[in-house]
Amino acid sequence: MVKEIVSICTIGILATSCQSRKEAKSMNEATNDTLTMLVGTYTSGESKGIYTYRLDAKTGNAQLMSETPVSDPSYLTPSADGKFVYAVSEHNDTTAAVTAFALDKEKGKLTKLNEQPTMGADPCYIITNGQYAVTANYSGGSISVFPIKEDGTLDKASGVMRFNGSGPDPVRQKVPHLHCVQFTPDKKYLFACDLGTDKIHKFNVNLQANHRNKQPLLTTGQPLSFQLEPGSGPRHLTFAPNGMYAYVINELSGKVTAFQYADGQLKVIQNIEADSVRAQGSADIHISPDGKFLYASNRLKEDGIAIFSINGKDGTLTQKGYQHTGIHPRNFIITPNGRFLLVACRDSNVIQIYERDINTGLLTDTRKDIKLSKPVCIKFVE
Repeated sequence: MVKEIVSICTIGILATSCQSRKEAKSMNEATNDTLTMLVGTYTSGESKGIYTYRLDAKTGNAQLMSETPVSDPSYLTPSADGKFVYAVSEHNDTTAAVTAFALDKEKGKLTKLNEQPTMGADPCYIITNGQYAVTANYSGGSISVFPIKEDGTLDKASGVMRFNGSGPDPVRQKVPHLHCVQFTPDKKYLFACDLGTDKIHKFNVNLQANHRNKQPLLTTGQPLSFQLEPGSGPRHLTFAPNGMYAYVINELSGKVTAFQYADGQLKVIQNIEADSVRAQGSADIHISPDGKFLYASNRLKEDGIAIFSINGKDGTLTQKGYQHTGIHPRNFIITPNGRFLLVACRDSNVIQIYERDINTGLLTDTRKDIKLSKPVCIKFVE
């Protein structure tokens, strides 16, 4: 009888434990599918600056939480722990700046900490490795490096790397135009896309550098840069989840360039057309979380997103479809669960939410538009 009671008790404990684990798993999944969404805008219209939403990544429903006044925050990035946000103000003069904010994820509230001048006109991209923030300055033809203090504030620029050269397009490539900076998956290098000279500049990253020891974050790499097709205009760069391949969307040629990547080296394996009408307005590029599909946006004519499948064996691309969008899809993002793709359509004053078919990569408009003046950058904080 005692053994029977013990057995019943054991079964009960196991059942309760299993149920607890199921509930915990369910809660974790729910948490992972609830995202804080940050949207940067151009403030020449009705928008005020950065807008914060709560996005349900299971349903695609979004709720506005707050707005934060800041001038022309055309690109922003959160810190890895979600405590801080860094945003550029894309100005073509000495007021060009980068601003640090503290983020309250639960309330969606941003609190300004400080700002620093970028020392380069029209900053249009920013990244951080936790110790430093780096901006790409389009008209300045440069990148700027900012040490980050323990409280999330930015120190003044510790380095500004300016570039020289030109490209064959007499209008768009008279001078260097830095449009994107990315750390490599192994964190050892930084690549900077230069639309004006058809180059990807390479830098070595000092992993020990921080604001306390004052060591420089970047030193010139070997080679100094990688040359792309003349007149291509490299704009944005992304890496495959496995870290073995890199992909660049070229604004002027409308092509995606695929590379093999290993230990700081890029080897071209393919150039494939994303913009068939050659509108010279290709913009953004992202890969689905499962690494199976690549998306590239195009503007100015036939505005939309080209959809490619990725060959898992060699990283090459095959176009699978094309999704027309609102006007001027400057930036887009895919939810971490891979279910939705959100497009910031600047000139339609809307963020469109598309559901992804995980098997085909194709997109379906959910009609759950978020109306907002001149949205140009979307980021998630889990």
